[in-house]
Amino acid sequence: MELVVLNTSGKETGRKVTLDETVFGIEPNQHAVYLEVKQYLAAQRQGTHKSKERSEITASTKKLKKQKGSGSARYGDIKSPTFRGGGRVFGPKPRDYRFKLNKALKRLAKKSVLSQKMRDNSIRVLEDMSLEAPKTKDFITLLDALALNGKKSLFILPEANKNVYLSSRNLPKTKVMNFNEVSSYDIVNAGEVVFFEGAVEKFQENLKK
Repeated sequence: MELVVLNTSGKETGRKVTLDETVFGIEPNQHAVYLEVKQYLAAQRQGTHKSKERSEITASTKKLKKQKGSGSARYGDIKSPTFRGGGRVFGPKPRDYRFKLNKALKRLAKKSVLSQKMRDNSIRVLEDMSLEAPKTKDFITLLDALALNGKKSLFILPEANKNVYLSSRNLPKTKVMNFNEVSSYDIVNAGEVVFFEGAVEKFQENLKK
C-alpha cells in the first residue's frame, strides 16, 4: 500500500511512502472506535454540576400543618422537593466521568479509523516543511494548494514545530498535532488527514508498540 508524496504546491514529488497494511488496511472495528471516542469526550467533561438536596437548603424547618385531619397529603417543612425552592431529589453531584481502556483496544480503534479514512481516500502525505516565522497567511496558501481551505483537516507532524503550529492556530477548521498526541477522536473529527512525510513511519511504529 503506497501513497504519493505531495509538495507544498500540491503537486506530486515523484516519491512514494509505503503504508503498513496492519495499520492502514484492516477491517474497521466500529465498537472499538465508539469506545475510544466516548472515553475522549467523557474526559473533556468537567463534572462540576451540583444541585442542593433537602438537607442542604436554608429554610424554616417548621412543620407546615398538622399531620392528620386536613384531608390532604402530609407535609413536612418547606424544604420538601414538592415545593418550589425545595431540595432536588436525586440531583447531579460532582463526579469524574473518565474511564479506562486498555492500550490494545485504543490501538485497534486508531487503526480502524485510519483504515476507514484510507478507504475513503481521505489521507494524504505532504513533504516535510518548516516556516521561518509563524504566519497564518503562509499556512492558508498551503491549504489552498491542497484544496483544503474551509474543510476540516488534521496535519500530523513528525516532531514539534512551533512555527507550523502557531501559523495554523487561528484557523478554526485546521488542527496541527505531533504524531504521538493524535487520538482516534481527532482523526474521526477531521475530514482530511495530512501526514508530513517524516511522521508516517514514526506514527506506524507508535502503533506497533
